[in-house]
Amino acid sequence: MEAKLQMTIQFQVLQPYLSKLPTFQIPPKQYSQRSSYSRSIKIAAFSRPRVFCCSSINGNNSRSRNSIISRRESSLSEELIEEEEEQKKKGQEVKRAYPFHEIEPKWQRYWEENRTFRTPDDVDTSKPKFYVLDMFPYPSGAGLHVGHPLGYTATDILARFKRMQGFNVLHPMGWDAFGLPAEQYAIDTGTHPKITTMRNIEHFRSQLKSLGFSYDWDREFSTTEPEYYKWTQWIFLQLFKRGLAYQAEVPVNWCPALGTVLANEEVVDGVSERGGHPVIRKPMRQWMLKITAYAERLLDDLDELDWPESVKEMQRNWIGKSEGAELEFSVLDASGEERGIKITVYTTRPDTIFGATYLVLAPEHFLLPSLVSTEQNKYVEEYKELASRKSDLERTELQKEKIGIFSGSYVKNPANGKSIPIWVADYVLGSYGTGAIMAVPAHDARDHEFASKYEIPISWVVKPDDATSVSSGESYSGGGIITNSSSSTTGLDINGLSCEEAASKVIEWAEKTGSGKKKVNYKLRDWLFARQRYWGEPVPVIFLNNTGESVPLPETELPLTLPELDDFTPTETGEPPLSKAVSWVETTDPISGNPARRETSTMPQWAGSCWYYLRFIDPKNSRELVDKAKERYWSPVDVYVGGAEHAVLHLLYSRFWHKVLYDIGVVSTKEPFKCVINQGIILGEVQYMAFKDANGNFVSADSAKILDDLAQEKIPEEKVVKSGDCFILKENPGIRLVVRAYKMSKSRGNVINPDDVVSEYGADSLRLYEMFMGPLRDSKPWNTSGIEGVHRFLGRVWRLVVGSPLPDGTYRGGTVAVDYEPTIEQLRSLHKCIEKVTMEIEGTRFNTGISAMMEFINAAYKWNKHPRSIFEAFVPLLSPYAPHMAEELWLRLGHSSSLAYEPFPKANPSYLKDSTVVLPVQINGRTRGTIQVEEACTADEAFRLACVDEKLSKYLDGRTTKKKIYVPGKILNVILDPQNAKVAQR
Repeated sequence: MEAKLQMTIQFQVLQPYLSKLPTFQIPPKQYSQRSSYSRSIKIAAFSRPRVFCCSSINGNNSRSRNSIISRRESSLSEELIEEEEEQKKKGQEVKRAYPFHEIEPKWQRYWEENRTFRTPDDVDTSKPKFYVLDMFPYPSGAGLHVGHPLGYTATDILARFKRMQGFNVLHPMGWDAFGLPAEQYAIDTGTHPKITTMRNIEHFRSQLKSLGFSYDWDREFSTTEPEYYKWTQWIFLQLFKRGLAYQAEVPVNWCPALGTVLANEEVVDGVSERGGHPVIRKPMRQWMLKITAYAERLLDDLDELDWPESVKEMQRNWIGKSEGAELEFSVLDASGEERGIKITVYTTRPDTIFGATYLVLAPEHFLLPSLVSTEQNKYVEEYKELASRKSDLERTELQKEKIGIFSGSYVKNPANGKSIPIWVADYVLGSYGTGAIMAVPAHDARDHEFASKYEIPISWVVKPDDATSVSSGESYSGGGIITNSSSSTTGLDINGLSCEEAASKVIEWAEKTGSGKKKVNYKLRDWLFARQRYWGEPVPVIFLNNTGESVPLPETELPLTLPELDDFTPTETGEPPLSKAVSWVETTDPISGNPARRETSTMPQWAGSCWYYLRFIDPKNSRELVDKAKERYWSPVDVYVGGAEHAVLHLLYSRFWHKVLYDIGVVSTKEPFKCVINQGIILGEVQYMAFKDANGNFVSADSAKILDDLAQEKIPEEKVVKSGDCFILKENPGIRLVVRAYKMSKSRGNVINPDDVVSEYGADSLRLYEMFMGPLRDSKPWNTSGIEGVHRFLGRVWRLVVGSPLPDGTYRGGTVAVDYEPTIEQLRSLHKCIEKVTMEIEGTRFNTGISAMMEFINAAYKWNKHPRSIFEAFVPLLSPYAPHMAEELWLRLGHSSSLAYEPFPKANPSYLKDSTVVLPVQINGRTRGTIQVEEACTADEAFRLACVDEKLSKYLDGRTTKKKIYVPGKILNVILDPQNAKVAQR
């Protein structure tokens, strides 16, 4: 209800600014894929697509950084002027709601030249601090689309707001620039990843600056800079020294085409997420980080964080704490005797041990080769090969059919002494628990499905409290009373106990007999911390030739920099590209002088982004990772904004590293990020789809049984009308349409380039529109006509303060403000706006803050006079949202310095009360009517309102007032001169 009301209010406020834009087709030959617009969209009538040209670069034609970047050979202002001249030549009229093409480049230059948003190295620590940060962007070759500035605009509003409130603000920007995309591009084109990365960074930076974000660019850095990754390597050494970094042979997702190991999240349906290349599982010796040592702390400290509950729950599930028992099952030989080999299983339901009718081992279980019978060996090997092509996520998907193979061997159930078979199935992971489970098909859905398929016995051992809760042919996983669970041979009897009591008794029995023990387990696995690629941080470890011992480099040897390579292709054997740099790989131990070899794997992309928030605090420090006093002042990050897709990996890894740094005294806080906000996704423009049968007749979406069999037709917006909760054809109301909006992607052709929007409407319009679209955390579709409406609103603000344009289209200097005492009505309108905007910024409800400013402007247009003091309070209010316009208006109001550090307006409570009263008005002692006035209304103001009142004015027009008797809030009695008093007829 609240959301619907909010949307209704926003529409009503915005309605005066909306206008219909023409819809037309762009011929395919004229359509640029670099353009932000689809082939059938709403755009301003005289816009043109903008295409950035960039010199081709290859390995044989390297150029300096400055010559590489040729995307913007002229400023935004010059580009707009050229476009304007071109349109004038064609006889087209150039129309803008206000001269943003002059204002925005002007103030962007001013901010850069004056380093307006630079945070000094040494700040006044007696003032409060506000550290607001965007999640580290990866500078891809595609640049920004309009979805990226959503979060960036939100953090910029907060940063500007807090500066004006007197806070020391830290609002930096940098680049998470190592990674596979740049390396893959290098392999495809021969261009060094460094060149590609620098070019992409330049493009990203120019786009961000064109949007007026108030970043402290003096603190900018990239994870690829040796001065930065020196400290990434230093952190690795601290992990290594504390046993938190180690090598182990583990099954990994190996992609031969990419020549690297991929994380589980980078594998989808057996192929790499990037490129769609086949991925196989194979054992490799890899660097691992022991994040599991911090599992309990990572879990417990979530409760203290101001994060979205969904993100915290995802981390809890990923850590996956469970309490149960480890139980041991003895392997039997062909004659049923124990072989002296025991398989340890982990279970959260030790109470159901009598119902275990088979064991399941992961295909990669270390004991499997010694357990498989000769007859089954061929089939097991084939199954292992099949399982190796699946990711862990695929293997554990509940909805997928469970398949397995019998090993040919048996174990003894320790509770009842019965012989049960050992199966191999990929729904059990070698990396979770012990890599083996006891299967209880009567009381586990997954085990039940498997047992039913392979005709394995099912034994019920839990009697539900409610017999009706069990459906025929299904398992039951709930609680109840234990049954069929006693053995005179083993001496274990748990019949008649509740599940909780039985579990405790089984654990007690297992520990007493040596058959098992109580165990706390976690789904969280140690972090695989190596990639077989070139473009990443080198691992600062060497291996002695004579012993193979791993030796950490001395800290004085850091940074260990990447060698120059011409060939970045991976080897077929899995050796990383760095192995080709023979002179770099072959080295000596700086301590002993013995021959050694360097590690040729590099760190994963996540490494550099795990701790960058600390380096922003002290980016030029060459002596230590971060100065302790600066860290104590600025930590933790107050607000951290980014996508929900980073809920587990980046945020969990950062928390892990931070806790290690806390333990060794580098940081003063237990957690890195106080508040995390996940911004929503900006989808492509809404599409209205109709369905047609084989005869070409429209079919209503709610009447068709199978829509997939029908032809689809995209319907223009002007032919669509909303009816209740659905959309229908305007000319045929019986036809309901399907409405959809997709995530922006090149493949769908629905990507909107912010450069084009800035060229058409200005950066302030884009910023304002992205905040006005809806709540920050919600996903919402882009609508080109919506930004036109916001642009018109800014035009109204401009004309209200500056005045109407001159005949030649330019504007006079200064403003139309007058040195006039504001009325109570004007002050009430202003201060209500101040209170609402302040409250909504603090609550990150930016859309409703904009609505409040729109309501204020609507009210201000009805005033005859516009006091300067009102404008001087409203312009700072607008500043966080539309900083370019606000700076220009502030200058025109007579101020010589930037608005960036001016105090943010504060609402006066005395103007916020709904304190109007109905005041009786007497003429010569006789009550002639009433007027509505403020409680604090003066006699002159009350008399003015009486004079303009329709009923009272006929008694007062043209009359001379002899005396006014005014009792505030009670009565106004006007005594007229008896010589010209006029008494109206009753």
